[in-house]
Amino acid sequence: MRPDPHLKWTVTGMVLVQLLACWLVQGLAWRWLFFWAYAFGGCVNHSLTLAIHDISHNTAFGTGRAAHNRWFAIFANLPVGLPYAASFKKYHVDHHRYLGGDGLDVDIPTRFEGWLFCTPARKLLWLVLQPFFYALRPLCVHPKAMTRMELCNALVQLAADAAIYALWGLKPVVYLLASSLLGLGLHPISGHFVAEHYMFLKGHETYSYYGPLNWITFNVGYHMEHHDFPSIPGCNLPLVRKIAPEYYDHLPQHHSWVKVLWDFVFDDSLGPFARVKRVCKLAENRL
Repeated sequence: MRPDPHLKWTVTGMVLVQLLACWLVQGLAWRWLFFWAYAFGGCVNHSLTLAIHDISHNTAFGTGRAAHNRWFAIFANLPVGLPYAASFKKYHVDHHRYLGGDGLDVDIPTRFEGWLFCTPARKLLWLVLQPFFYALRPLCVHPKAMTRMELCNALVQLAADAAIYALWGLKPVVYLLASSLLGLGLHPISGHFVAEHYMFLKGHETYSYYGPLNWITFNVGYHMEHHDFPSIPGCNLPLVRKIAPEYYDHLPQHHSWVKVLWDFVFDDSLGPFARVKRVCKLAENRL
């Protein structure tokens, strides 16, 4: 449980790569812009959202420098195009504290989602629209007052988008937004959204994935390990499994995020309703 010494440099490199991509896409035809937004930018931006996930657990600078982590998450947010980091931090704490909590864990789909997206075609559409549901669901399920950090996040992001538009025009801004919306929608990396907590086997609500996509997702696949030890940075989660294999190796696990998406769409027993939902008593905030 110590900071990842490489995280800040990795994230900084990814942000700079996307800024370089913004400069490169200025002259691209629209069809090629959207192609690269899905094939390349989608991977980078999705990975950055998972870096923000890691940073939300204070893994960039340690728990003693919480403000450094908050501001660095806002920096990591820049290529995403929309303010995300501060709101994610605010709600992600509840996901760990009240996993599956009705009205508290906004990772749980709403009854409306479960009722509407119940056929293969509709479930496919639901996967495409994942970024919108993740953005809007908290406002419906568990609305919270806007924080000062969220306001700062929005202002910094707006200034960055405006600067990119002023320097290089509309296409780079569209590239960044398309990278986020496509990369967080129907995309191989997005399999982790479904793989982590959807009940593929009765009685098991959290699953790990140990495949190669962990290399570009800050080991978010090690999800059982992450929920056991949220303060351990992603780079060290494989060590948890190595140290204590008797606690993890026998558990059900996923071997392919693409297969997870396929099974989710075509298996009638799976869908937005395939989640464990529980009633949780609201913890008293003593901070």
